[in-house]
Amino acid sequence: MIEMTVNSLGVQAPPTVSPDQAAAEAAQHLRRPAVPALVVCLDDVVTGIVTESDIVAMVAETAEQPTVGEIMSTPVTTIEPTATLKAATETMQAAGVRHLPVVSDGSYCGLLSADSLSPYLSRGKLEIEWHGESLRLEPPGGQGPQTNG
Repeated sequence: MIEMTVNSLGVQAPPTVSPDQAAAEAAQHLRRPAVPALVVCLDDVVTGIVTESDIVAMVAETAEQPTVGEIMSTPVTTIEPTATLKAATETMQAAGVRHLPVVSDGSYCGLLSADSLSPYLSRGKLEIEWHGESLRLEPPGGQGPQTNG
């Protein structure tokens, strides 16, 4: 499964925002459970990403109403749709991120999250090897269970 590509997951493209939009508008999008993060695009080019933690930091640090461009994380790490899930996982780990915008030929086409990867990646390899006799449903000789009588 690890050799599957990002494209094979059918990643969805949640709404995008522009850097000049109000952060409050971004927060409204992030209230929906189906929107884990917002990709910030300018002329169809990914320029940043806004997550719930960016909104929380904004509220904690200022009483002002900044724009998306002022709170977005940048530079943003992206991935191609043809990358393997293993490569996506390694990219997330190396960059310390939980969301990767999927970009093809410079254009945004979806968002890959750590949560969407988790069903495809095992935490460890489980190997079971049986060293006993084969399982028998009846005793040797095929006479069925014996009873004391």
